[in-house]
Amino acid sequence: MIKDFEYLAPRTLKEALALLDKYGDDCKVICGGQSLLILMRQGLVAPKYMVDIKGLSELSYIKDGRDGVKIGATTTHRTIEKSPVIKKKYPVLAEMESRLASIQTRNWGTIGGNICHGDPAGDPAVVFIALNATLTVAGAKGTRSIPAEDFTLDYFEVALEPGELLTEIQLPAPPPRTGTVYTKFNIIESDLATVSVAASVTLGSGDGVCQDIRLALGAAAPAAIRAKKAEAVLKGKKITDALLERAGQAAAKEAEPISDIQASEEYRRELVKVLVPRMTREALARARKA
Repeated sequence: MIKDFEYLAPRTLKEALALLDKYGDDCKVICGGQSLLILMRQGLVAPKYMVDIKGLSELSYIKDGRDGVKIGATTTHRTIEKSPVIKKKYPVLAEMESRLASIQTRNWGTIGGNICHGDPAGDPAVVFIALNATLTVAGAKGTRSIPAEDFTLDYFEVALEPGELLTEIQLPAPPPRTGTVYTKFNIIESDLATVSVAASVTLGSGDGVCQDIRLALGAAAPAAIRAKKAEAVLKGKKITDALLERAGQAAAKEAEPISDIQASEEYRRELVKVLVPRMTREALARARKA
């Protein structure tokens, strides 16, 4: 049973921020609602005020620039999935979106709403970490930037302060000779991940050495995380099967999975151990073709 609340629909970002500043912890932001309404029906969330930003067209955009691409927080998943700019510059992001839930959900759900839900099994956060994205949040006192890997703090907890709103995701231009891939293991197609992995590999000029690498894990800890110890196994070296196996083992040790109805802790660690080498190998192949 959803408890009564006062519905507020600001017409501008400025008006939305004023409402958030006024009502503080008594309000929740809705921008699609697939996740929030479930929590409300379960009685886990009962806001006095609901601020609906779905209609803020000023936050719905994909802007292509010299330094990368900027995505507004109210941009729908389907828009990102079908964007020619995203497909050309960040194909991994379009590929991820094509596996996110159903088409109906992607048509209505927004990228900002997904990120701010803070579900460790969500798809976009892992890819944004691998792409070295930065998130911009705004409040009554101004704006600030947060690296994607620092945005989710714990289960369903993100780094937004009271009165703040996620407004934009910035994706830097990929370095030359970079390949990025993503996959998730799930039993039901388009369901949440049992474990997900994103890998981004940047090769040196002509020497085949791994110049840089970013490995991100989803549903393997209280939040989407970087497997930095696994990265250290590979960075600065020519990637071999033996090194990939070591990286998978290191990532499995770094993970902090739980046992639930989907899988046991041990099973999730095994998935990490298998998927990290597999995805790194695929990212390496893409980097060689880039």
